[in-house]
Parts: sequence; structure tokens; C-alpha cells
Amino acid sequence: MQVKVSVRHGHIASEAEGFLREKAEKLLHLFDRITQIEVTVDMAHDDKKVVEILVDAEHKHDFVAKDQDAELYAAFDKALDRIKHQLHKYKEKIQDHRRDPHTGDGPAGRV
Repeated sequence: MQVKVSVRHGHIASEAEGFLREKAEKLLHLFDRITQIEVTVDMAHDDKKVVEILVDAEHKHDFVAKDQDAELYAAFDKALDRIKHQLHKYKEKIQDHRRDPHTGDGPAGRV
């Protein structure tokens, strides 16, 4: 699993980059089919930091969350919460799908 942290229109301290990488890696505890995580910090806005998180998972399109705040860590935490919610919802969906009984046309379904 790969975690990429990139910054547009500026740079952040290596400690902050390590912190973002470490928190993003914790998404694996929530969903183990993750293949890649990309965190992009955009410093182009004067008073706002925009954080975008892209998560690639097996057999599924990308999960995307984007948020902004004056503080980098606050923007990252908001985007991370959105990603966690999307992953949790998808995980519930695939688990519930397997538990549903088949309702196709079988011998009992015909009249």
C-alpha cells in the first residue's frame, strides 16, 4: 500500500507531512482492500488550506474527499472523516449484499 503526500503552491514541514501520512495509513484498519492513498494539500488560497484525499480500493472506483480550513490539520481531519464515512458506507453495502437471500425465479417462486 502506498501513501503519497503532495503540496501545491507551497510546502509544509516534513513533520507535518509525516503526521498526514501516518494518519492516512490508519485507513487500512477500516478497510483492508486499499491499494493507494493520495493526500494533496493546496496552499493557493490566501487564508485557506484545501486538503483532498483520494483512496484507491480493489474492485471499486476511487473514494474522494475534499475540505478546507484555515488550519491544515483541521482541513485534513474533516476530509479524513468524509473518507472514513464513505469507506464505512461501502463496506456495509458489500457486507449486506452478501447476506440478502436470493429472490430469483426458482421452483418456489413460480405459480
